[in-house]
Amino acid sequence: MTKVLGIIGGSGIYEIDGIENGQWIPVESTFGNPSDELLVGTVQDLKVVFLPRHGRGHKLSPSTINYRANIDALKRAGVTDLVSISACGSFQEEMAPGDFVLVDQFIDRTFAREKSFFTDGLVAHVSVAHPTCGKLGEIIINAAEHIENKLHDGGTYLAMEGPQFSTLAESHLYRSWGCDVIGMTNMPEAKLAREAEVCYATVAMVTDYDSWHPEHGEVDVVAIRKTLTANAINARELIKNIIPLLSSDQQRHPCAQGCDHALEYALITTGEIDPKSKVKISAIAGRVL
Repeated sequence: MTKVLGIIGGSGIYEIDGIENGQWIPVESTFGNPSDELLVGTVQDLKVVFLPRHGRGHKLSPSTINYRANIDALKRAGVTDLVSISACGSFQEEMAPGDFVLVDQFIDRTFAREKSFFTDGLVAHVSVAHPTCGKLGEIIINAAEHIENKLHDGGTYLAMEGPQFSTLAESHLYRSWGCDVIGMTNMPEAKLAREAEVCYATVAMVTDYDSWHPEHGEVDVVAIRKTLTANAINARELIKNIIPLLSSDQQRHPCAQGCDHALEYALITTGEIDPKSKVKISAIAGRVL
């Protein structure tokens, strides 16, 4: 199998640089409409598929994004390795606005979203003990050596429902739990990528200190937008640096962490599976069905 790099762009990232023969292509999903068309092209001979998470023009709130359709559409486009970029707030003094964090753990506090592909007629339980791909993470760490932003290797991401920011009490609570950053979009995205057997890594771009910091006060949207603009430029540079590292060997080898075989023993349903369920889940679970 040949590698295909998928990129999900968060707040401030609605395009990528250097893509050749790029075309915006509609991809139908059995789970509804994805956030936008997919921008498909090549960069340095590597096929790249880009999806703006909030849609071009930022028209979708975190709660109205169809996360299942997004991952399903990317899987149908052949994506094997997926890099997610998103804005976040920080709970740690050393993770300052402008820094990037390579997230490796999540606490999911969202409640208004469909969180699994396996809901109708076909049950599966996938392990998300290690929800991000270490190998893809190593590539991102190497790529970050040539950008201005500091990249923190590892961090726990608290996923909140939004779209409002945290109360002061919530901010202090999440800090007490040992969380490092807070955002609204990486869950259930990471869980769904795992179910889809796609290697997934996420880079959180710090824009603020949430509301806990005594010297910064509550979240300032004006300041966030200013930091977002600078972060977006460097995030696109990071993506440019990732591509040659990923394309040096375009054959996709088995993932040592098992991302590409996450469904191997996860299916629980026995007996005849409803044909409609099979069709609906075909792109996600076709390998094991």
